[in-house]
Amino acid sequence: MTEIHPDQRVAVLADSQNLYHSAQSFYSQNIDYSGLLEAAVNDRALVRAIAYVIRADSPEEESFFEALRDIGFETKIKEIKTFADGSKKADWDLGISLDAVSLASHVDTVVLCTGDGDFARLCSHLRHEGVRVEAMGFGNSAAAELIEAADEFVDLAEEEETFLL
Repeated sequence: MTEIHPDQRVAVLADSQNLYHSAQSFYSQNIDYSGLLEAAVNDRALVRAIAYVIRADSPEEESFFEALRDIGFETKIKEIKTFADGSKKADWDLGISLDAVSLASHVDTVVLCTGDGDFARLCSHLRHEGVRVEAMGFGNSAAAELIEAADEFVDLAEEEETFLL
């Protein structure tokens, strides 16, 4: 496992939907993205911070997107898809994975802010490429395969005052 040192170049990729649903389901609170970014970077060199968000036509979402940018996140926005049967779908799994693979040659560490087990294979691939992978999510809802696949897992539930608003 690669050790943490101040010269490491870090990319932070935040799966906002996953974080939002976990924080709401378990705590009825929102994520403190400023605290999240600071903890993810951990006094290392930030190369890129990207928050992957879904546009759901909620009145407060534009101010949320702007707040993310003010904190230091680049926002990637996807429109929610509504199907003929009324069901809705929106996720960034493929986009996050492609960005992580693209950034791998430019960073030493990728921090995945999610609890989604779909990223376990991505963790394995990045580690095989020599990239340290850290995952940050809520332990009570994070997939065991993600926790096992990352070099380190930070349980956001252990520091609610830092990561929740």
